Amino acid sequence: MASNILGIGQSALTAAQVGLSTTGHNIANASTPGYNRQVVVQGASLPQNFGFGFLGQGTEISTVKRIYNDYLGNQVQTAQTAKSGLDSYYTQIKQIDNLLADPASGLSPALQDFFSGIHDLASNPTSIPSRQAALSSAESLVSRFHSLAGRLDEIEQGVNSQVLSSVNVINSYAEQIAGLNDAIGRAQRATGQPPNDLLDMRDQLVLDLNKEVKATVVKQGDDGYNVFIGNGQPLVVGVATFKLSNVASPTNPAKIEVAYQAGNGNLVIMGDSGIVGGKLGGLIEFRNKSLEPAQNALGRVAIGLASTVNAQHRLGQDLNGNLGGDVFTLASPVVGANGNNTGSGTLTASISDPNALTASNYRLQYDGTNYTLTRLSDNTATTFATFPQTVDGVGLTLAGAPDPGDSFLIRPTVNGASGIGTAITDPALLAAAAPIRTAVTSGNTGSGAISAGSVNTPPPPNANLQQPVTITFTSATTFDVTGTGTGNPTGVTYTPGGTITYNGWSATISGAPAPGDSFTVAPNTGGVGDNRNALKLGALQTVNNMNGGTTTYQGAYSQIVSQVGNKTRELEVTSSASGKLLTEATLSLQNESGVNLDEEATNLLRYQQAYQAAAKVMQIASEMFDTLLSLR
Repeated sequence: MASNILGIGQSALTAAQVGLSTTGHNIANASTPGYNRQVVVQGASLPQNFGFGFLGQGTEISTVKRIYNDYLGNQVQTAQTAKSGLDSYYTQIKQIDNLLADPASGLSPALQDFFSGIHDLASNPTSIPSRQAALSSAESLVSRFHSLAGRLDEIEQGVNSQVLSSVNVINSYAEQIAGLNDAIGRAQRATGQPPNDLLDMRDQLVLDLNKEVKATVVKQGDDGYNVFIGNGQPLVVGVATFKLSNVASPTNPAKIEVAYQAGNGNLVIMGDSGIVGGKLGGLIEFRNKSLEPAQNALGRVAIGLASTVNAQHRLGQDLNGNLGGDVFTLASPVVGANGNNTGSGTLTASISDPNALTASNYRLQYDGTNYTLTRLSDNTATTFATFPQTVDGVGLTLAGAPDPGDSFLIRPTVNGASGIGTAITDPALLAAAAPIRTAVTSGNTGSGAISAGSVNTPPPPNANLQQPVTITFTSATTFDVTGTGTGNPTGVTYTPGGTITYNGWSATISGAPAPGDSFTVAPNTGGVGDNRNALKLGALQTVNNMNGGTTTYQGAYSQIVSQVGNKTRELEVTSSASGKLLTEATLSLQNESGVNLDEEATNLLRYQQAYQAAAKVMQIASEMFDTLLSLR
């Protein structure tokens, strides 16, 4: 009996000692990330039959249990991947918002300065300093476009670097999770007990992985983790890992894509929809939904402005008496053939109508019979069988023979801002004057008047405008047009206020001309003081030449600023709300799994008292032995 009491005391002493060790372990790891509190699970030992009944044999420790709620843990992981993705997106787009909306370094002041220079030119068309100032403002505008485009390119390169870094971190986490799967499996097979600290480490790694990318965990029967990302691509299966890789986009080498290794060993690009959540998902989403559209939209403003200013400038006459040339040079659309193409097809693109341009990229695919052009911003598809084609102001031509499955990426405006330049260096070449001059012949007896006239778009060859033209009324209601050109119209019916178009110019005759009255349209020889074309150039500032004729240059740029600003604000609010959800989910998990120091202090006292009581039991058992031994 005494030996039984001694055994009972010893088991109680061991249980109390294990309880003290577990409580001390909890207290030591109260601030350890990912640590979940542990509790001792103990039960009564099997009783022994002494004939008169069963007597207890003390207690035994069945296991040390980890307090962890899988459901709450999954909630924390989901909230974490959402928060990390939003934070990543917000951090990046905030850079664009600060760049474009800056009142000093944005595009708006440069646009204003450019048109101020044009208006000053219109006020002083013969002044070389005014012309130089106008030319300098054009160069400053080009420089501002280059600066903005360069900064966006830097942000793009920064995204590429962060994508590379994030993929390396994800691969590192995958290897560690696979290693822990192996260690946990071996430990459980050897002892039959859960290695709690290893389980905590693995769950923390899964949480850290979700900071980088959304990961789904599927538990296996041996308590191993299989981890999947994207559209079900395996990252960890048991003790095996499937690493991600970085590859250049097959249609845009400057763009870093994420790929995974397929079962046949080939690298397969996951695509934009294959990476969601976490820092990496936020970077990919930012690049596709904000950065590239901003680059394209800024390029569209540059192309639209340069094209319309050039078109109007070509209708004018410079100080040398020649028709104006281009003020700006434009960048061509960028076409990228897919690196996996097997055919000999070569696609080229050009801007045919700047006013019809969108800020989208396009993908052209060939199925062996037809070509499908998809506008990537809204997935609108256009199907055709032959070339050339014009879609959204972009002209497409194809040479060679593509194979079925070949594809091309067309980016019409991506280099618009970085590729714009000034085509004029001599201020005398600014075409402020109109190339024609109208006049009423002296001696006319009627009240007819002729407008100043204007050159039509596109401008005709300079030789046509050099032809003096006479408009002679043969009656009060008809007139003839005579000049050195061919096809001179005769017997034209006169409509007061009607427009006469000839040799590339248009003029309006009003009033009541008398028979025999005549009017002349001649080259504007010596018209250095003429400012008619400069006025029309200045008027372009308020003309709706952008976005399909719905807004001005400034309006188009303001739309970019507004879109980026609204998205930035949306992400700021959403990220804040997501942070609160993460805090609440983490708190719920900690309330159940975290270490409560007050509770552990209570446990220390409880186990200390149990230890002392067990020791007392053993002391009594020892005294009983001594009494028995002293009997004679």
